[in-house]
Amino acid sequence: MSAETPTSVERYRAAMLLSAAGDSLGYRNQRWEYCESGPQIHQELAELGGLAAIEARLPDWRVSDDTVLHLATAEALNSGKEGDDLMQELAFRYVEAMKDMEGRKPGPTSILGTSQLRPGEVGGHCIPFNPRAQGCGAAMRSMCIGLRFPRASQLPDLIRVSVESGRMTHHHPTGYLGALTSALFTSFAVQGRPPEEWGAALLETLPLAQEYVRSSGMEVPQNLDAWDFFPEKWRWYLRQRGLEAGRGPPRFPDPYGVEERDQEYRRFSLENWAGRSGHDAPMIAYEALLGAGDSWEQLCGWGMFHGGDSDSTGVIVGCWWGLLHGLSGVPAGNYQFLEYRERLLTAADQLHRAAWGRDTK
Repeated sequence: MSAETPTSVERYRAAMLLSAAGDSLGYRNQRWEYCESGPQIHQELAELGGLAAIEARLPDWRVSDDTVLHLATAEALNSGKEGDDLMQELAFRYVEAMKDMEGRKPGPTSILGTSQLRPGEVGGHCIPFNPRAQGCGAAMRSMCIGLRFPRASQLPDLIRVSVESGRMTHHHPTGYLGALTSALFTSFAVQGRPPEEWGAALLETLPLAQEYVRSSGMEVPQNLDAWDFFPEKWRWYLRQRGLEAGRGPPRFPDPYGVEERDQEYRRFSLENWAGRSGHDAPMIAYEALLGAGDSWEQLCGWGMFHGGDSDSTGVIVGCWWGLLHGLSGVPAGNYQFLEYRERLLTAADQLHRAAWGRDTK
C-alpha cells in the first residue's frame, strides 16, 4: 500500500474498536491496571477461561479514561474545525470528557492539565510548562490523529496537532512526544509501512517536532532543556532490538516469558512503573506489536497483560494492530459489546471520511 492509497473504513473501525478493547482488557475495572505482576494477571486470565471467554461489556469491563479521552480527540478532529478553532475544540472536549470519569481513574496530570484549560478564551488551550508532566496521558489518546492525518505529506499537520493537543495536559517533551509517537505510528500503520521501520522513522521525525516547538514560541527554553531524554531512550531501545537502521527482524531476549517481559518493561520505564510515561507506553505497545505478528492473543499477552499501566499500552497497540490485521482472529466477545461501541464506530467512519473523502470504500 502506498502512502497516498486509502485504507478501508473497515480497518479504521477495527482500529477504534480494538483500541478500546485493549483498554478494557488491560484495565479490568482497575484490577489489572494497578497490578504489578504479569504472572498474576495471566493466572487470573486463565481462571476466567482465557481470552476467548471474555466478553468485554459493562459492568465488569468498562473502558478507562484512555478511551474516553481518545474519543474526545477523535470527535474534536471530526468537528471540521482547523487551526486555532480546532485547538479550542480539543480543549473543550477534554474538559467535557473529565466529567465522565466515574470508575475510570484518570491520571493526576490529566486532571491538573484539564483544570487549567480555558476553552473559548484567547490562548485558553495553552497551559504552562510542567516539569513533572512526563506521564502517558497524552500518548494514550492520540492514535486517532494518525487516522485523521495518515498521509506522509500530512506530517506537518500530524506534528502540530499531536504536540499541541498533547501539551494541553502534558506540557513536557516526554509527555507530548508520546502523543506524537502514538499518532505517527498510527499513520505508518495506515500507510502499510513495516513496523520494523517505525522506530528509526520516529527518530528522523523528532528534529521536525523540535523545530515546530521552537517556532511556536511557547516556553521554548524549558522545552528544549527537557528534550533529550525522549530521543535518547528511544535510541537505547532500538539498539537493544537491533532496529537502529529500521530493518528487522527485532532481537528479543531469550527466554522472554511473562516474568522476563515484566522485568524488561521496567527497564524501559521511569520510576519502575512500566507504561506509565510518555516514552514507554508507546514503546511497550511497539514491543508488543513487533512480537505478536498476526496473533491477537499474543498481542494481548505482551501488550495488555503485563505488570504496570496495561490499559494505556493496550489502548495504543490495539489501534495499530487493528489497522494492520482488522478483526481477523479476534474473539468477538472482546469487541462486540464494548462500552461506547457505537460512538467508536461513528468516530471511525467520520475520521475515514475526513481523511480520504466520501467515495472511498
